[in-house]
Amino acid sequence: MQADKKLDLVALASIPLIMTLGNSMLIPVLPEMERQLHVGSFQVSMVITVYSVVAIFLIPVAGYLSDQFGRKKIIIPSLIITGIGGLIAGGAAWFMQSSYWVILAGRFLQGIGAAGSFPIVLPLVGDMFKREDDVSQGLGLIETANTFGKVLSPILGAALAMWIWYVPFLSIPVFCAVSVILVAWLVKVPQKANEEKVEFHTFLASLRSIFADKGRWLVAIFSIGGICMFVIFGAMFYLSSQLEDVFHIDGVIKGLILAIPLLSLCITSYFTGKKIHDNKKRMKWLSFSGCVIQTAAITAGAAVNHIYVLIGALVVGGAGIGLVLPCLDSLITSGIDKQERGSVTSLYSSVRYIGVAAGPPAVSLLSKVSHQAVFFSISGLCAISAVVSLLAIKPGSANKTSNGEHTTNTAAHRQIHGQARRPGPM
Repeated sequence: MQADKKLDLVALASIPLIMTLGNSMLIPVLPEMERQLHVGSFQVSMVITVYSVVAIFLIPVAGYLSDQFGRKKIIIPSLIITGIGGLIAGGAAWFMQSSYWVILAGRFLQGIGAAGSFPIVLPLVGDMFKREDDVSQGLGLIETANTFGKVLSPILGAALAMWIWYVPFLSIPVFCAVSVILVAWLVKVPQKANEEKVEFHTFLASLRSIFADKGRWLVAIFSIGGICMFVIFGAMFYLSSQLEDVFHIDGVIKGLILAIPLLSLCITSYFTGKKIHDNKKRMKWLSFSGCVIQTAAITAGAAVNHIYVLIGALVVGGAGIGLVLPCLDSLITSGIDKQERGSVTSLYSSVRYIGVAAGPPAVSLLSKVSHQAVFFSISGLCAISAVVSLLAIKPGSANKTSNGEHTTNTAAHRQIHGQARRPGPM
C-alpha cells in the first residue's frame, strides 16, 4: 500500500468509527432510556430505527452528490450535521421533562448526517488507489474501524451512561468535531479532470444500465449486506435486553459482555481484509463460508437459552460476519467504474441501513413470542444469505493486465460518463 496514503486512511477510518459509536453506543443504554422516558421496548427501539430509516432514503442522494461535487465536500458538512443532531438529542434529554419526540428529531437529523458520511468513505477509498489490492486493504481497514466501533460502543456507552444516561448523546458532537478536523487536514482527494455535471435523469439511466448488466451479483451483495446488519443489530439488542432483564447484569460489565461477539467480528474482519487482496474467487467463497458459519452458530443459539451458549453463538456468528463484510465491500467497489462508484456503493449502504433499522424492532416483537422465535428467524435469514452468495456471486474468468485492471474477451462495454465499465464479480 502507498505509504503517503496511510494518514488519509486513518482520517477516513475515524468516520465509520464515530458513526458506529453514534448509533451502537446507545444499545446498552436503551433499557435505561426506556425507564427514563417512560416508553415501551418497541418505542425505545425507534431511537435506533429512525436514524437508520432517514439514512436509507438519503444515502443514494448523498452518493449522487458526491459523484458530482466531490466526496470531501459532502462528508464534512454531513459530520457537522450529525454533531448538531447529537447536541439536540442530548440537550432535550437534559433540559426537557418529556423529551422522547425531540430526541427522535435529533436522531432524525443525525440520520441525515450519517447518510453523507460513512457511505461516501467506501467510494473515496476506491478513488484513492489504482491497484485493486490496495483498494481491498484500504476497505478492510475501513470495515475494521467500523467493527471496532461496534466493539467499543457497548463499553463506552455503558460507561458514559453510568454518569448520566443521556451523556452518550452529548459525546457525539465531540467525536464528530475530531473527525472533521482529521478529514479536513489529512485527506487529500485525488484531482479529477474537469467534467460536465451529470443530470439526475442521466444518473438514473446510468443506474438502470448498471443493474441491467450487473444486477444479479449486485442484488446478491446488497441482500447479504442487509442481512448481516440485521443480524448484528438485532442480536445485540436482544442480548442487551436479556443481560439486564433476565440475568440482571448492567453497567460496564454488560458493555464488556456485549463487546465480546463484536470483538470476534472486528478481528476476523481485519484479517479478512488483509488476506483477500484482489482475488474475487476467494471473496466469493469466504462470503459463502461466513454465511454458513452464521447460520450454524445462530441455530445452535436457538436450541439452548443459556447465557454462555447465547454469547458463544454470537461470538461464532460475529466471526462469520467478519468474513463476509470486507469481501462484499471489495467486490462492489472493484466491480463498478469510479464515476458511478459513489452512487452504487451508496445504494449498498442504504440496504445495510435497512438491516440496522429493522433489526431492533423486529427482535423486540419476536422476543415477545419466544427465544427460539428470535434465533430461528435470524438463522433463517443467514441461511438465505448463504444460498444467495453461493448461487448469485460468480467471479468471472477475466485476466489481469499488468496494471491490475481487468480485461475481457467480450465486446467493449457500453460507455457511460465517457469511460468503459470494468467487469465485476460476474
